[in-house]
Amino acid sequence: MKQHYLLIFILFFAVFFSCKNQKATSEKAEWKSIFNGKNLDGWTPKIAGYALGNNYKNTFRVENGILKVSYDNYDTFTKQFGHLFYEKSYQNYRLKLQYRFVGKQVNGGESWATKNSGIMLHCQEPKTMLLQQEFPISLEAQLLGGTNVNIKRPSGNLCTPGTHVEINNEKITEHCIISDSETFYDDEWVDAEIIVTDTIIKHYINNKLVISYNNPTIGGQFLDTASKDIQDNSGEKLKGGFISLQSESHPIEFKNIQIMELQ
Repeated sequence: MKQHYLLIFILFFAVFFSCKNQKATSEKAEWKSIFNGKNLDGWTPKIAGYALGNNYKNTFRVENGILKVSYDNYDTFTKQFGHLFYEKSYQNYRLKLQYRFVGKQVNGGESWATKNSGIMLHCQEPKTMLLQQEFPISLEAQLLGGTNVNIKRPSGNLCTPGTHVEINNEKITEHCIISDSETFYDDEWVDAEIIVTDTIIKHYINNKLVISYNNPTIGGQFLDTASKDIQDNSGEKLKGGFISLQSESHPIEFKNIQIMELQ
């Protein structure tokens, strides 16, 4: 009986100190803004066909505290797919922002790219992208807007340029996996949040969990567009990487971009 009480006593204190440590870790983690609302300090563009740092036709810009992807200087879009990279790489974190699609798609944009953009996670280092490479090897939290009231077009999907993931212990090889999000048809601001840990990655749209997955690895569609060094790492697990915001031919705006690093 004494041994029984001793075991309960030990388990109680183990749970107590575990909860205390988790609370301390939670309280220690803080949201940090990674967009200053004034300029693109800390961010670097890479647009297909142009060198890293060349903000072709001022595609990425800041106006009135908003980070904008704009095409008003384009005559036509000829696959100048772009990504705006934040300067630091991350492994375990929460990322949140607000986005909205505005205006009309630029002439020449692909039909599938209408009201289409993304938050790219676990990106390859931007300086390793090839000049003509259209998409970084990464995981994409795809942002979509509705174009027809009769057609569902959920946001927060997962697309996998040069990667594979697992869902419910099954390897997924499709390029895009549809989420459980609703469709947003207007130019309203939408909240997006991604939680990234070693064990699971979750996408939230307007505070609703819409998709989750784990075990991201290098491989699959678009891997052949990357350098041979990256292709040779096919099958390797992705444990972290850079974050970028996408430009795919439809104007989009971002604001309140914040990150919380997790222990």
